Amino acid sequence: MTNYFEDIVKNLSQAVTYDSEQGEPKEGMPFGEENAKCLDFFLSLAEFMGFKTKNYDNYIGEAVWGEGKDFAVLAHIDVVPAGSGWTHEPFGGEIDNQRKRIWGRGTMDDKGPAMIALYAMHALKEEGFKPARTIKLILGCNEETGWKCIEHYNKVATMPEEGISPDADFPVIYAEKGILQLEFAFGAESSAFRNLKGGNRPNMVCDYCEAEAAADAEKLKIMGLESDGCKVVSRGKSAHGSTPDKGVNAIPKLLAYLGLKDMERMLFEEKMGLDGLKDETGPLTFSPNVIRQEGDKIFVTCDIRYPATMKKEDVLAIVGRQGVPYSVLHDQAPLYNDRDGKLIQTLLGVYNEVTGKNAQPIAIGGGTYARALKVGAAFGPEEEGEESTIHQPDEYITFEKIEKCFKIYKLALKKLCS
Repeated sequence: MTNYFEDIVKNLSQAVTYDSEQGEPKEGMPFGEENAKCLDFFLSLAEFMGFKTKNYDNYIGEAVWGEGKDFAVLAHIDVVPAGSGWTHEPFGGEIDNQRKRIWGRGTMDDKGPAMIALYAMHALKEEGFKPARTIKLILGCNEETGWKCIEHYNKVATMPEEGISPDADFPVIYAEKGILQLEFAFGAESSAFRNLKGGNRPNMVCDYCEAEAAADAEKLKIMGLESDGCKVVSRGKSAHGSTPDKGVNAIPKLLAYLGLKDMERMLFEEKMGLDGLKDETGPLTFSPNVIRQEGDKIFVTCDIRYPATMKKEDVLAIVGRQGVPYSVLHDQAPLYNDRDGKLIQTLLGVYNEVTGKNAQPIAIGGGTYARALKVGAAFGPEEEGEESTIHQPDEYITFEKIEKCFKIYKLALKKLCS
């Protein structure tokens, strides 16, 4: 394991140095130059290991090994923006031997798991394992901002029917909530403020929000806001849009300061009529993450994760009754697997065998590439009780996590592809 561990750390550190968030498109690089360079780095490494590789126009790539019915390991190399609040360089790939971790955007989501899965394949190959299936490590470049990578793959290749996505939680995920990203259009007739804006992406809790408005020193102090004399600033803490409770949204305090109490109530208290909805896969989450003012309108993009047994139409019917115009920016139907099916039970058995636990399948609010498969399950890397830094400042992966995931993914591939 030592040699593989050292190589994983070294190459993951290098992979993190590519700022592979969705960038300005260039010829032959639909998601920007750094994104394309990162994909090339992964595929070049896989080719060096002796795997067949294919780059599908810098939308998505794959490393292929074996013969027989396809089995997918679906990961992604794109990342969300760094955001604010970092104490380590977000794209530095800093190896911290003292605290035994690697710092940087993408270490956990999802370059780390992608790199570990590649090395799990490499280790099995070096040990002489002969897979009875064709294992395809598929590396998407647009998971965080629209899944254009998957759309392109389905046009130019054939997606495997079964597989895993190492892009969520252990022990194994049998269900994923439905996803809706809606943009609401509120009226903004007040002349007391201008240029209200904040947020980075629909699936990131807003950590910064500002508006040009008069500064009331006492009110600013009470509400914990800042001002430079020209604008009022609200700061929060980012988190993944599916777990808004792990962050601090910067928008509501600024709405209250600006006198937009009705908007604050509808968005953050009543959640546009959706508050309280839940089923066995958990409660609906509602996170207003991007806000911008245009003339007499304020547009707010909200990330909604609804219970897996509900339908999109049920959610939209409730939202429609609130009387605020909206448009659908993005939607993904829920994923719901048989908890007792072969894939889920095999993965669960692998996790429990490696960790010595007696865990059970879980459901999540995040949306993974597992939805792109007929039978797919998200499988790691996070575990209950761990500090999550995904979509947050100072994202990191520990050396212990690398070693554990390597053992788990290696055993899972061996059992599912024998």
